[in-house]
Amino acid sequence: MTKFLRFATTALFAVGLSTTALAGTLVINSDQSDPAPRKGMEALIEKFKKENPDIDVKLNVFDKESYKTSIRNWLAGESPDVVYWYAGERMKFFVDRKLFEDVSDVWKANKAAEAMPSTVGSVTVDGKQYGVPYTYYNWGLYYRKDLFEKAGIQQPPKTWAEFLDACAKLKASGVAPIVIGSKALWPTAGWFDYLNLRVNGMDYHMKLMAGQVPYNDAGVKAVFDKWAELIRPGYFIENHASYTWQESQPLFYQGKGAMYLIGNFITPEFPADVRDKMDFFQFPKIGDQPMFEDAPTDTVHIPTRAKNKVDAKKFLAFYMRADVQTELNAVLRQIPTNKDAKPTDDRFLQAGYKMLSAAAGTAQFYDRDTDPSLAQEGMKAFQEFMIIPDRGDEILTRLEARRKQVFKQ
Repeated sequence: MTKFLRFATTALFAVGLSTTALAGTLVINSDQSDPAPRKGMEALIEKFKKENPDIDVKLNVFDKESYKTSIRNWLAGESPDVVYWYAGERMKFFVDRKLFEDVSDVWKANKAAEAMPSTVGSVTVDGKQYGVPYTYYNWGLYYRKDLFEKAGIQQPPKTWAEFLDACAKLKASGVAPIVIGSKALWPTAGWFDYLNLRVNGMDYHMKLMAGQVPYNDAGVKAVFDKWAELIRPGYFIENHASYTWQESQPLFYQGKGAMYLIGNFITPEFPADVRDKMDFFQFPKIGDQPMFEDAPTDTVHIPTRAKNKVDAKKFLAFYMRADVQTELNAVLRQIPTNKDAKPTDDRFLQAGYKMLSAAAGTAQFYDRDTDPSLAQEGMKAFQEFMIIPDRGDEILTRLEARRKQVFKQ
C-alpha cells in the first residue's frame, strides 16, 4: 500500500468525521499545530516511516483548543491508534474511564523506567504505565532587557516587593509591565498556579487540585489578594481577553509589554530581531515558601479502542528513544524526558533546566492537575477576576459550589 501523510485542520471536526482508518494503517491524532512543534513532529514521523516502511501513517493535526474538546468523542467512539496528550490528572481522567491502554509491556521491553526515571510517575496509575512522556518544560517570566534598562530596573526581581517595584517603574516608563492573552483562558492558570505555589506551597496546591480544599478558603483568597496587587494598578496589558496567547505575542515583540509568564515553548517564536533582547527569570519568591515550579509533561498514548495496537506500540517505543527525543526537543526548545538524550544548547532552555533542577518540587499545570471540568470553570473564573477584581469573593463562592458538584461533596 502506498504510504501517505495526511494533515487535518479544525475544519475536519464536522459532525460524523471519522479519524480512523482500516487496520494496517497507523492513525495518529495530534494537537501539535504551532509551527515549531509541528515541524519537529513531522520530521520524526518521516523518520519513523523510513525505519518502518511496512507501516502506513495517517496524521491528523488539530489546534489545541478544539483537540481538548474533541478527544473524548474519539476515545469513546471510533478511535485513532495514537493520541498526543498530557501527563497527570489529564491522563488519569481517561485511565479511570478505561479509555487509555496499559502500555507497561512497552516500558518493560525498552527498560524505559531506567531511561526516564524523573517522569515515569507522571504516567503511572496503580503501578501501571499508560503513556510515554517525551518532553517537559519550565515556566517562568520572559522579559525584555532593553525595556527593563529603559525603566531603570537594574536586575530581574527576586522577591514580590521587587516585582511590584519593577511593574511600577515599567508602567511609569509608558510600557505595559505584563503581557498576557486570556482569550483561550489557560494562560490565566499559570498566574494562579504560581501565586498559589508561592503563597501556600505545594501540599496546599495539590490538595486544592484534588478537591480537598474549598475555593473560598482563606488560602485561595490570599492568592486573589496578591493577584489584585497586579490587576488593580493596571499592570497587565489592556484588553487581554481579546487576545489568544499567539495574538498577544506581537505586543511583546513590539515593545508594548515587558514581561510574559509562559512556558519555554514560546522561545522558538522569538523573532530574530528581538531574540537578543529577551531574557528569563524565575517567578519571584513570596513569603517563606520553598520555590516550587510548574513543569508540564507532554505524552503520547494508545486509546483502548485503537485498531492497530501493534504498530502503535512500535511508535511509542520509538518516542522513548534518546535520539528521537534529542531531535524533537531541539526543535521544541524543551527538555527531553530520556536522561540519555541531549538537551539543546540554548540559553533559555539551560536557564529553565537549571531552575527545575534546583526546584523544591514540580506541579504539572492547573488544567492538568485537577478535574478537567473543574479546570474549565476555574480558568473562566480567573479570567473574570482579571477583568473585574471586585468580584473576587463572588467568583470564589461560585467556584466553590462547582468544586462540591465535581467532587460530590
